[in-house]
Amino acid sequence: MKINENEIQRAYSLAQERYASLGVDTEDILKRMQGIHLSLHCWQGDDVTGFENREGPLTGGIAATGNYPGKARNADELREDLQQVFRLLPGKHRLNLHAIYAETGTQKIERNQIRPEHFSRWIDWGKEHCQGLDFNPTCFSHPKSADGFTLSHPDTSIRQFWIEHCIASRSIGETFGRAFHTPSIVNIWIPDGYKDTPADRLAPRQRLLNSLNQILSHPISREYILDAVEPKLFGIGSESYVVGSMEFYVGYAIRRNILLTLDTGHFHPTESVADKISSLLLYLEGILLHVSRGVRWDSDHVVIYNEELQGLMQEVIRANALQRVYIGLDYFDASINRIAAWVIGARTTLRALLNALLEPYPLLQQAEKEGNLTLRLALQEEFQTLPSQAVWEYYLLTQSVPVGISFMEEIKTYEREKLSRRM
Repeated sequence: MKINENEIQRAYSLAQERYASLGVDTEDILKRMQGIHLSLHCWQGDDVTGFENREGPLTGGIAATGNYPGKARNADELREDLQQVFRLLPGKHRLNLHAIYAETGTQKIERNQIRPEHFSRWIDWGKEHCQGLDFNPTCFSHPKSADGFTLSHPDTSIRQFWIEHCIASRSIGETFGRAFHTPSIVNIWIPDGYKDTPADRLAPRQRLLNSLNQILSHPISREYILDAVEPKLFGIGSESYVVGSMEFYVGYAIRRNILLTLDTGHFHPTESVADKISSLLLYLEGILLHVSRGVRWDSDHVVIYNEELQGLMQEVIRANALQRVYIGLDYFDASINRIAAWVIGARTTLRALLNALLEPYPLLQQAEKEGNLTLRLALQEEFQTLPSQAVWEYYLLTQSVPVGISFMEEIKTYEREKLSRRM
């Protein structure tokens, strides 16, 4: 699809005037967009397989459905795919790695023995292509997690294995932070829980508490890492009881003054994740968002421009919390082109952020302050159709990335020249 740059610039000029009449400086907003760095999840490119030469299916309630051709088979292919994704996004962004993406050559390294040198090629590559690297222990798809328990496991030796794995992961995150001069967020998520109703809900949570305390007992400067813990309402295989619940981790994050992760696919479909942000920011130093899309009981669909996403980004911006809310993506769809899935979700998230920044929020605040709730509702509806798309397309143009659906042309070419040869 051919893009007429003159039309985009004319449309932007009109939008700029419209927003200016409402007190919004679009040029200032576009400068602010440059300071937003999403953390893209590496696991979209290979269906959460990793490079351990592990046999067997994914476990821990994780499943990537579909078999679209061209998935990355090794780290070099994954990095090549990520470079293509970054080329199609405005701005510079981060990469979020899981521990199973270590590169150990022909040597088999147990997860509690991983070291920063196993990620040295990621660091070298990232210095050219990324704003920074984030990290996650991989507490699933392993013989020692096969019964559904890790950091809360009743077996002391198994629990210790996962404690050591998380300690090693924090050390890797520290290395990332030093290498990029920006803190690496090290996020802990575990699959622990019961499919059916447990008799004892307290003991596993006591064990998890003790495990986390051991993991965080070694202080690492926040100049290098930011620790985060991630709750979940339920999962496949843990439908009735999740050890690391929202209540557990809210309390723990407040007590330890660390980040709380909100994965938008980890809550009941009727819950508003956006509504949680203002409350949590009163007590927490910061929040990590894993932006996903839940559909009924499945949590990891590609992000789309829906009401939930718009509301989420509105709350971040309205709370003036861009410096305290860290935004990453977390989905894995193997039923469509994986590069396209990455790009669609990331561009959609950025577009929602831009739209939230463009909102004439002071006018809403003023109407509410004056008790004019009728005007507030009228303004909310009027703002739904302001010309943010014109600003978005101009932003893409100034960032030298494809405008509109034209990014699919590059993905199709990449599929033909690269992905099709992997079959």
